Amino acid sequence: MYNYLDFEKPVQDLELKILELKKLAENGEAVDVADEITRLEKRSRDALRDLYKALTPWQKVQVARHSDRPHCVDYIKGLFSDFTPLAGDRNFGEDQAIVGGFARFRGEPVAIIGQEKGSDTTSRLRHNFGSVRPEGYRKAVRLMELADRFKIPLLTLVDTAGAYPGVGAEERGQAEAIARSTSACLALKVPSISVVIGEGGSGGAIAIATANRVYMLEHAIYSVISPEGAASILWRDTTRSKDAATNMKITAQDLLELKIIDAIIPEPMGGAQRAPETVIAATGDLIAKTMKEFAGANTDFREQRREKYLAMGRSL
Repeated sequence: MYNYLDFEKPVQDLELKILELKKLAENGEAVDVADEITRLEKRSRDALRDLYKALTPWQKVQVARHSDRPHCVDYIKGLFSDFTPLAGDRNFGEDQAIVGGFARFRGEPVAIIGQEKGSDTTSRLRHNFGSVRPEGYRKAVRLMELADRFKIPLLTLVDTAGAYPGVGAEERGQAEAIARSTSACLALKVPSISVVIGEGGSGGAIAIATANRVYMLEHAIYSVISPEGAASILWRDTTRSKDAATNMKITAQDLLELKIIDAIIPEPMGGAQRAPETVIAATGDLIAKTMKEFAGANTDFREQRREKYLAMGRSL
């Protein structure tokens, strides 16, 4: 059963009516309703298209957080073969909010680092809802160093509300771990590609997203802080999250205009959650195109990355 967002209620009413009519027809409890079903399906498609053509920033936040959107593990399963996960930071422990390892992408070896939120209660608890602890970022650094040593391109999949803010994480050096992971991204000699597939929250996202190319899904968000956190700090009122979402310029369209990201990956009508295979395939095609460009380029990827981020600072 699809999980409808609040603003999708007009579509929900139509789609539930369609299901009801189809069930009656299957049970032989209604006369021919094919024409009525066709009419309602067209109304539903039109309503969905109109809604998603004019999403507000706050509605995009809701879509980016939708529980049915494909997660990191779905992209790994759909795009990569021979995936070999690595665990642990060789210092404290294993953090399953970061999923990482080595695989083949269309025949070529790649390193993968992604943030996984989980898809049900059990997996969400296991992956800590995608909120990474210090050991997760140190595992990411370990993977980056291995990729660099063996000259393997790095792909990262970003989907986190932010790094874990608990006392234990702070005691184990959360800020230092995020800074070291960001520094490791910048220091890579191999090319790196990052895709924001859902939420890109704060330093928790930047720690693995400081790449040569940064892409976002059409309805993903990328921000320095969550809208709720910004509203709490600026106005001491979390009910103003909608205002914060609008003012912070967190949508893919805003960030492309500001040249923070490099391209937007279109989502199917109604968002990635309605057709996961389609958006995963589109993401794979863009990654393949970019890797082909990198393979044919005589580029110092570390210097290119340095200039990319310095240019952002100069333009502000």
